[in-house]
Amino acid sequence: MALLDDVKSELASIDNELPQAKKAQSAAMIRFAGGLHIIQRHIVVEAQFDSLPAARWLQNMIKDVYGHDSDLIEVARQTPSGQALRYSVRVLKAGGALALQTGLLDRRKRPVRGLPEDIVLGNISQIKAAWRGAFMAHGELSDPGKASYLEIVCPGSEAALALVQVARRLGIKAKARQVRSSERVTLRDPDAIERMLILIGAPKAAREWTGKRSDGESRGKANRLANFDDANMRRSAKAAVEASAKVTEAFKILGDDIPENLRAAGQLRLDHRDASLEELGRLADPPVTKDAIAGRIRRLLQLAQKVRKQREEQA
Repeated sequence: MALLDDVKSELASIDNELPQAKKAQSAAMIRFAGGLHIIQRHIVVEAQFDSLPAARWLQNMIKDVYGHDSDLIEVARQTPSGQALRYSVRVLKAGGALALQTGLLDRRKRPVRGLPEDIVLGNISQIKAAWRGAFMAHGELSDPGKASYLEIVCPGSEAALALVQVARRLGIKAKARQVRSSERVTLRDPDAIERMLILIGAPKAAREWTGKRSDGESRGKANRLANFDDANMRRSAKAAVEASAKVTEAFKILGDDIPENLRAAGQLRLDHRDASLEELGRLADPPVTKDAIAGRIRRLLQLAQKVRKQREEQA
């Protein structure tokens, strides 16, 4: 969660955006972090965040851009991992006016279920700001070293499709999907995730995420190689033990009637039970390849099997 908090804090610190972009970000934050409610026939705007800097950013915009007062309320929620704090920005008296100003109510005062049309069809700064606001509201980012994803939990399918559409305008392919009872928009390609973080205004977090992900992948690769080598060693050791037992049995069956080159290969196997075939080949006099030593041991075992079968037939 620390990196996710850093991303949202970095996004909340952006203060050089044009008014259009600030409005697009505010609308997206309200849409994805809560929305509109009717209380005693009055429209109330409420948005809840897991990031205090994000909540404060929205509260400041509601005052500076739209001219309305809002309340910032700390809410404690019980989660499976313990108690978590959430921060709710609530506009009571001017909720209806703010909903109209942000485009979350259309001209007929009907709720907009996706994103306002002037944002979806707006300029690139509005598109970036909308994604920024959606991420600050309900974005998730994978921990470095795990399967890569950047994901936004959406309030409905219309909002998810709107996010996919505006991501396409940024040249990034996002996928809408339903997970249990929630709609989500997901990026899984690491390069696309890094690019999106940069586009929405978090280049520092993007570098940190990419660096930690690369380190995690390197460690994971090293662990996989170590496990692979360890497994190979265990298999080789097991095969060597089995081969030694077979050679011992072959010597008992054949007695002194063994070609010298086969006897020498078998004796090497017994004298160096943990050695690989390549090592046995180097120990041979003169040295031979691992294929040659393997072939001699194989012919020794085949000869013993042939002799045992003949004796069984004669008995």
